[in-house]
Amino acid sequence: MTEELDHTGQDSDADSEEVVLTPAELIEKLEQAWMNEKFAPELLESKSEIVECVMEQLDHMEENLRRAKKGDLKVSIHRMEMERIRYVLSSYLRCRLMKIEKFFPHILEKEKTPREGELSSLSPEELIFAKQYMANTETYLKNVALKHMPPNLQVVDLLRSAVPKPDLDSYVFLRVKERQENILVEPETDEQRDYVIDLEEGSQHLIRYKTIAPLVASGAVQLI
Repeated sequence: MTEELDHTGQDSDADSEEVVLTPAELIEKLEQAWMNEKFAPELLESKSEIVECVMEQLDHMEENLRRAKKGDLKVSIHRMEMERIRYVLSSYLRCRLMKIEKFFPHILEKEKTPREGELSSLSPEELIFAKQYMANTETYLKNVALKHMPPNLQVVDLLRSAVPKPDLDSYVFLRVKERQENILVEPETDEQRDYVIDLEEGSQHLIRYKTIAPLVASGAVQLI
């Protein structure tokens, strides 16, 4: 695992730039995306480029192992590492699918009306899945319940129904990767006032998610 990989990203001006990552850096980015997705209450930005690069790297490693000498201890070690990477990758994708299934009306509504400069949280494949899941849910509700109700009750708006929303007020643990100053913290009770804190690099905190959501998106903090 010594060769470098090309990873294409996008900056805020939507201009593409090529970033060269070593395999170790690529796996580190996958693990960071996995941890953030696992502990964030909402669906985060899709890291489909990282996923594709990791899958290509796994194929390349598999080819190298086929050519390796049988009985070599390095083969066993590399195969264990491949299984670990596959676990992280599959866990990351499963976590995203679970959030899509749980919050699909709100995720699709957000995709329809994105904020200025906001990137899509769904990959093209996930967007197709979310739309199909919503269509199947509506069909199921219609066939099982709605068609047996009076005509005025046969239409349901999933966005206004009892479909759960991500709890952005939940608390998360984080580790600071880049020092941040003047982070505004909202009060927990009416008796309290807003206050400002600084986050020192390397420090760890328990804080309300919506306070640091932009820092998770920018990579300034890591959820743990």
